[in-house]
Amino acid sequence: MAGQATLTLLLLLAVTVLPSWSVVVNSCSSAAEQLCDFVCNCSDCSDENECGYLRGSVVLGTPFTCDFEEGACGWRDVSTSAHRWVRGRASLAAWGTGPHSDHTVGTDLGWFMVTVSPPAKTTATAWLRSQVMREAAATCEIRAWYHVSGSGLNQMEQPVLRLAMVHRDEVVELWQSPRNQGQGWHQLVTYLGRVPGQFQLIFSLTQLPACEAEVALDDIIFRNCGLQEPGQPLCRGEQSHCGQGSCLAQPRFCDGTEDCGDGSDEDAARCKPFTRCSFEQGFCSWEAEVGQPAWERNTSLSLGTGGSVPTRDHSHNSRAGFFLLVGSTSTTGATGPARLSSPTFQATNSCSLVLYCHLHGSATSSLSISYVTRSTKHLMKERTGDLGSYWVRERVNFNVTESFKVLIEGVASGTGTVAIDDLILSPGCMQEQGKPSVSLPSRTGAGRCTAEEVACDSGGCISTELCCDFAQTCADGSDEQRCGATTFEAGAGGWHDVSVGRLRWGVQRDTEPAEPAAMFITGAFLALQAGEGQMVAAAKARTPLLGPSGPACTLEMSYRIRTGPQGFLAVSVADHAAGTTDLAWHTSGHGSTAEGRVSVPLGERTRPFQVELLGLMDLQDSVSAAAIDNVTFVQCHPNVVPPGAMELSCNFERGMCGWYQDQSSDFRWVHGTGKGQGPDHTTGSGYFMAVDPSAPRSRRQRAQLITYSQEPTSAPSCLSFWYRLAGPQIGTLNLKLRLEGAEDTVLWTQRGTRGSLWHRGQATLPSTGRRRYRVAFEALRDGFQGDMALDDLALTAGPCGAEPSCSFEVDECGLAGSGQRGWQRQSNSTGSASGPQADHSTGTSAGHYMVVSTGRGSLPVGQVAALTSQLYQPSATTQCLAFWYQLSARTPGSLGVFVEQSMVRRKVMSVSTMEGDAWHRGHVTIQPDGDWQVIFEATGAGGDHGYIALDDLHVSEGACPEPGSCDFEKDTCGWSSPPDPHLHGFAWGWKSGIPLAKYPSPEQDHTLGTRDGHYMHFDTSVLGPGGTTARLESQHLPAAANSCLRFWYHMDILENLSCGELRVMVQGPAGQRTVWSVPGHRSWGWRGAVVPMQSPSEFQLIFEISTHRWPMEGTVALDDIVYSTGGGCHSSPEASVEEKSSSSFTVEVVLSVLLATVVLVLVAAGGWYWLRRRGLASGSPAESNVPQGFDNITFRDDKVTISSVPKEGDEA
Repeated sequence: MAGQATLTLLLLLAVTVLPSWSVVVNSCSSAAEQLCDFVCNCSDCSDENECGYLRGSVVLGTPFTCDFEEGACGWRDVSTSAHRWVRGRASLAAWGTGPHSDHTVGTDLGWFMVTVSPPAKTTATAWLRSQVMREAAATCEIRAWYHVSGSGLNQMEQPVLRLAMVHRDEVVELWQSPRNQGQGWHQLVTYLGRVPGQFQLIFSLTQLPACEAEVALDDIIFRNCGLQEPGQPLCRGEQSHCGQGSCLAQPRFCDGTEDCGDGSDEDAARCKPFTRCSFEQGFCSWEAEVGQPAWERNTSLSLGTGGSVPTRDHSHNSRAGFFLLVGSTSTTGATGPARLSSPTFQATNSCSLVLYCHLHGSATSSLSISYVTRSTKHLMKERTGDLGSYWVRERVNFNVTESFKVLIEGVASGTGTVAIDDLILSPGCMQEQGKPSVSLPSRTGAGRCTAEEVACDSGGCISTELCCDFAQTCADGSDEQRCGATTFEAGAGGWHDVSVGRLRWGVQRDTEPAEPAAMFITGAFLALQAGEGQMVAAAKARTPLLGPSGPACTLEMSYRIRTGPQGFLAVSVADHAAGTTDLAWHTSGHGSTAEGRVSVPLGERTRPFQVELLGLMDLQDSVSAAAIDNVTFVQCHPNVVPPGAMELSCNFERGMCGWYQDQSSDFRWVHGTGKGQGPDHTTGSGYFMAVDPSAPRSRRQRAQLITYSQEPTSAPSCLSFWYRLAGPQIGTLNLKLRLEGAEDTVLWTQRGTRGSLWHRGQATLPSTGRRRYRVAFEALRDGFQGDMALDDLALTAGPCGAEPSCSFEVDECGLAGSGQRGWQRQSNSTGSASGPQADHSTGTSAGHYMVVSTGRGSLPVGQVAALTSQLYQPSATTQCLAFWYQLSARTPGSLGVFVEQSMVRRKVMSVSTMEGDAWHRGHVTIQPDGDWQVIFEATGAGGDHGYIALDDLHVSEGACPEPGSCDFEKDTCGWSSPPDPHLHGFAWGWKSGIPLAKYPSPEQDHTLGTRDGHYMHFDTSVLGPGGTTARLESQHLPAAANSCLRFWYHMDILENLSCGELRVMVQGPAGQRTVWSVPGHRSWGWRGAVVPMQSPSEFQLIFEISTHRWPMEGTVALDDIVYSTGGGCHSSPEASVEEKSSSSFTVEVVLSVLLATVVLVLVAAGGWYWLRRRGLASGSPAESNVPQGFDNITFRDDKVTISSVPKEGDEA
């Protein structure tokens, strides 16, 4: 009843506006009946815009598509409650509550339609209605992508997305989402069938009160929906003319589908010799065998719209039309097929049967068509598996030398159904008169196994789950003989064709001797052939349900393909329980023949799955062909452990050791040498593992690199590794422990760019007792521009030492507190103690930090809470300890920092007041003479709700620079891009001068003047819709009356694309102001700048790149930032040639240009004369490498440190 009410409301929503609602912009004044008919009648196709689709998608390159990037394409929300559809984007700040990216472009910048709803106490439905469309062809296909998410979801209450068609006075459901969908985007495919006149489409989502679901919709594509164009005077030999002049293949006439568009191919006079049974009035001359299961007449109106039953008949595309149905055997317990037989026909060589079948809801349902002579059955065609929720045409030609009957058998397995409609016999099928009827074969011996079992060839039955599980259970191994591993010499080997279009897969044998070059495809093979389906789609074949499988599982096969650029071969893996299909391998045609043997990783699958083979070629091209042969499954049993599976230490030079790629996602790690991302860590030219969130076809949320199952361990061990997080908007890298029978535990995490350099990470793997375990590196797509990489993994005995960097996102990093009410790790969203609104690492309330409450109830006046680190080992003669701290505004108490070496403790820092509620950076230079540790002591002051917080501890080699100063050789010295969970801005990168194709930048730094030196950089080409600024911020600096900022910058921006500028800003309590700026240009080397600084209160320095329009192509780099207090900028001898502050910039530029012109002329003349005297034609190589601008030694005469050039990437 609820379904009936819903369809009635759908009809009211559509019918009230069906005749007149139209907003299509029609530039050539096409007639109304030509609007939105999937045919471009205007030269610019403007009659096919805003029709529920645009004339094409720029991003996808497909016609008649709505990707929602430019608007809603005519789709309109017609909801009658607060639950409604809106056009929106992804929100990465609310990770996991909706799509993290759209489907079109795969980032947070793309648009889609999404349901929104305030909390409600009643059931509500959101309706999304298309524009009025007209005249859909029988081949019309609709594809779209949808995403279901939200709280309160479970298997029974998961919301159902529906697509319905409103035509005339009827609402017909075309498709509904299955209830077992996993995470991510899923594709829907449905076929309209021939629809004359006007119609509309409506998407609907009904939400229950307790379910806060969210459904997104994207990339709606209409394919092959336009009627044939008239006026093709010349038809090929196997074609005939339609009434309006187009051509149609002769077998398509009188086949129950109107292909011509004018009805002439199904004209009553033309089709009178054919015998058609639509089951509207009964079974005609066909006879259904009595018993269970049995063929039964029914309608969609009676059956309802749930489950796998047809939503309409084929004859009339109507819910009220009749068809024959075999219901699921799971409810009746009956076994064997339902049987439908024809009258007895005369011997013939010209009898053909066309029928329309509907197999949906089960991977093992089947339909077979045979003929029977003398009680002997001869199989002609069989369809097995789930073909989808639509009617598929089949044709069988009979050439029989004696009287026969046609026998149609259906088996509906599990929750599936099998249905048939429109049985059409050709004039050559003549009923036998005056002779005894042919008897059907007896059912004796059928059904010796139950519906949940399969029979072994040697006798006996085994559970269905034990069939095709890569282990022989039957005594003769027959349970593994028809599972897809085959040479095709004895048949299809378990592969079954599930094509619905004009191509199909079939076993074929070479009739000619194999060519000497045909090394891979010989004898019998599986090949693309002409099919009988009415749709225009790729051919598809599937294996039976396989698995589960182990991590090393691989499919190996030989292939051959010769097609045009539109043709292809592909292998996918379908997991019906999760509702996902993942592309595993793909090759396209290029006009010439390509063949070989390929290994396709299938990976670990914990649930049964099917391998799908897809192929497409042009049937009109006589030389096109595609085939596969010699299929095998290698190392697929779950218990198979390949050599080296226990080896977790790996430099990836000879493979992946004991690590494997998770194949259940389209977002994957790649083993290689990098594509412009930079060198490996091991040798500088070797292999590493990398992942790129912007890679084509990456739409899932995570990519995982996993170990094989490891033996239990009784002692902890340390896993160290080198990682790289680069790019202006890169996401999160996690290291997880997967203990058998337990939830994943995060051992280490890092988010956001760390520059194009290698950094060392480590995590302690705890003892696991008697349980096996795995370890996984997980890359999240919560950022879309950049790359991640891993190299040189090493597992050593014993726990890891003190971590050089700690963000407290996973644990306390070995820091131990004293007392029960002392320091604790928390986030603002989950913590019990008062503390900062957001952490420093992520800038969000979900980020973690260490905090101690200093209120009188927690830490009375004078009492101390200590936080002590593990022992740090001296890695250099001097080390820098840096950390971020925050004190509450009122009576926070005091924070003391102590360093202890050789049992001697000394106080190195103390703070008791702080301006504002921002994070401040503290740093201490250590000169260790042995192992040392740091102690943070918080002292209570007797206030009400005070606190002291710590975050982001980091120990590096070398002395700490002065606040605000940095040469970027060891680290970024507290300079950072602000964390942005919404991804509305971009981060500066940190790299050396080694050229990287992915990150263009200067080939030498300013400090060293070599490619081994480091600097900060930004590629302005990423500025655009995702953000128009990139900021680099200093730590908070104290008030300054006469300070100076000196820095060096490098610009390489083309003049015609220099629509932005580089600014220096001062940000304080009163806001921010620009103190220096320069427009985008080519600096032709490093240039120095000097900016006087004054601020009456605490402030931050900010370098910002901004653009006024997009694109802005080029790079900007910064190096050798020096901030000095006292003395101002006037003492610098270089000030006369440096860039000045914005207040005097314009005047000085004019004067400088005039002076520089005179000086250059004199210098050039003098230089030319001097070179002639010296006889030199050009400068020496050494001279050519000197960076332009100031002399580096003069510039840094306040602090000179001579050190060896660091190896690229060795950043702790």
